[in-house]
Amino acid sequence: MAVLLGVFGGHRFYVGKIGTGLLMLGTLGGFGLWWLYDVILVAAGEFRDSDGRRVIRWNPSDPGPAIHRLPADSAAMAEDLEAVRADVAELAERVDFMERLLTQARERGSLPR
Repeated sequence: MAVLLGVFGGHRFYVGKIGTGLLMLGTLGGFGLWWLYDVILVAAGEFRDSDGRRVIRWNPSDPGPAIHRLPADSAAMAEDLEAVRADVAELAERVDFMERLLTQARERGSLPR
């Protein structure tokens, strides 16, 4: 949409940026420069809608990256939370173990204070 109707601000009207859409319409895309800038933003996936969200999905039926989807039910979420807690507990044990090793090495004089 930015390529075909961009000089008229069509893509900005579509994402809810009415004011800048009118400015693009009145200046024919900022005499082409603003239009080119927006086309580059859209191609890079950095164009944002009126709420500040990046416009990255091209197909409305596409669910998007799996990283942005939440688990379907609370049981899956609770399971994920428990896995994170276990990982944090394991890391805490490793840090504690390393601190004990460093303390022993300092007591033996292997490390400078």
